[in-house]
Amino acid sequence: MDPLEDVLALLETRAHLSTGLVAGGEWAVRFGAPTGVKFNAVRRGGCLLEVEGTPRPVELAAGDCFLLTQARPFVLRSAPGVAPVDAEPVFAAAEGGFAKVGRGDEVLLVGGRFSFGDRARSLLLDALPPVIHVPAATEHAETVRWALEQIGQELLRRPFAATLVAEHLAVVMLVHVLRLHLAAEPQGAGWPAGLADPVVAPALAALHSAPAHPWTVAELAGASGVSRSTLAARFKRTVGCPPLDYLRRWRIELAAQRLRTGTETLAVIAHAVGYGSESALSTAFKEVTGSSPRAYRGGAAA
Repeated sequence: MDPLEDVLALLETRAHLSTGLVAGGEWAVRFGAPTGVKFNAVRRGGCLLEVEGTPRPVELAAGDCFLLTQARPFVLRSAPGVAPVDAEPVFAAAEGGFAKVGRGDEVLLVGGRFSFGDRARSLLLDALPPVIHVPAATEHAETVRWALEQIGQELLRRPFAATLVAEHLAVVMLVHVLRLHLAAEPQGAGWPAGLADPVVAPALAALHSAPAHPWTVAELAGASGVSRSTLAARFKRTVGCPPLDYLRRWRIELAAQRLRTGTETLAVIAHAVGYGSESALSTAFKEVTGSSPRAYRGGAAA
């Protein structure tokens, strides 16, 4: 099983494309804190990205893309020192799917945002840096470039179902951006860092393959081909918690998804995710989420 695929599927990942931006000359646009995960790709030209709370601007060139994983205001500008205008009136005046700023059209950006289901922040986004920048020249970034090219063609030519196709391509792009990030930053924090660790990754895959199984550290160590003490220390250092604590949290995420989307009884859900009774699941669920399963289901329904 693939933990990254499991998490993205559990979070019901969706892409939503926004109006493109054409710019030229001296220009700067100020954006408010986005909802979800913001992404932009530079299809032509280049500009600077400045994100609130980060130490330095990011230089963007043609073919580059970036993700903003946290709700922070940001500015796109042609060069330092140019006074920004607010994005809202610029995009309100868009025509033909593109907003325009400055004088000229040497810069073209397309973008949108990714939305996720409940608990995305604690399950995925908190483990990522606030900005992920993928330069066009990055090794193994060919698929990202291909997806961006196809998105651009769909938006420019507008064949039947263009928006649907482009949004699915954007999810493909997201997966490859995350792959590249994990390969480039193997020393990151949280379970994504475990995917890049040769000792931790097999244990994570085993847990995701059968989350209801009564795993022991010895079994997981066998899957990784190391001793129990080695796996326990490496897993905690890399992921941030012991293996069985990670298993408990993943079971609760699976239970939460069933509570949100289904009508199964708590007893059925408890058995499906590896708990022997309703009370055992209820205790663990409240410890992880701060809410009882019944209150969580009621809030999701509301």
